[in-house]
Amino acid sequence: MKKIQIHTYDALWPVQYDHILASIKTSLGERLLDAHHVGSTAVPGLCAKPIIDIILCVSTLDDAIPCLKVLGYAFKGEVNIPFRAYFTKKDHVHLHVYEKDHPEIALNLTFRDYVRAHPEVKDQYAALKKSLLKDTASHEKGSGRFSGYTLGKSDFIKGVLRAAGFNKVRMTHATHEDEWHAVKSFRQHTFFDAAGLQDPYTWTFHHHDHVHLVLYEGVEIRGYTHLKKWGTRACLRIIVIDLPYRGGGFGTYFLGLCEKWLKSQGVESLHLDASPTSLSFYLKHGYVSAPLNDPDGYPSDPQDTPLVKELASRENNIEGLS
Repeated sequence: MKKIQIHTYDALWPVQYDHILASIKTSLGERLLDAHHVGSTAVPGLCAKPIIDIILCVSTLDDAIPCLKVLGYAFKGEVNIPFRAYFTKKDHVHLHVYEKDHPEIALNLTFRDYVRAHPEVKDQYAALKKSLLKDTASHEKGSGRFSGYTLGKSDFIKGVLRAAGFNKVRMTHATHEDEWHAVKSFRQHTFFDAAGLQDPYTWTFHHHDHVHLVLYEGVEIRGYTHLKKWGTRACLRIIVIDLPYRGGGFGTYFLGLCEKWLKSQGVESLHLDASPTSLSFYLKHGYVSAPLNDPDGYPSDPQDTPLVKELASRENNIEGLS
């Protein structure tokens, strides 16, 4: 991996942002609803990798993606954030494209504005960056998607967001070490401890057809789900909310996000086996009785009820938590 370097603050970074944004505005026109310079190059006086991070808020991702490709930006998918379109150009511009009200927009602006307003926090952040780069592991990705440098900043960023009062509910793919720790804990304590078993399905953490998502409130993990893709169908293997937060609407909201995300991936129906205690919850949210027809051949518990919901038939309701 190429060695990570940070530069002293460059007053030209905001100028570069304005120049880049001008061409994007010309291309997207009315599709562009808002734009923000984020990341360390957006904080005056802060050392940073010389990368201009830009958030684009657009009317629809489907309309924006082709326009940005024409401008020469390389589309990288959503990476670890559902409902994001991530682009890069020549290693010095990163575009984070979202539709209106995506919670990651507020997350990035909250962090940026707090560091801008608190010089002592900016200095602490700069010192952390310099310290991390002294560690060889910071320049390596290891077995994950992100470098040790990026992962090493995670706790600091969470601390800033807590101090700033960030509390948006959001969903991410399990990626960071603390997310995988939460995933393993939810699975083991909720499903396998009572049977005296160790989770036999940890291999799914590395399988492209298995999707592991976590639900956050602010920077605290509140829930977890495991989805299995079956072509144009998908199966909800697990969905669980942390016990102290059940009954507060998190389950409904999380399920709606999962349905919306699967629909965006071309999945037409979501299948599951509902336990007797969860059956009424799923029936209330539009699921109906139907055979599971599990192509993986896993047996169902005879007490469970196989259900399905057609995702293409209507819009999924994921209004915000009250």
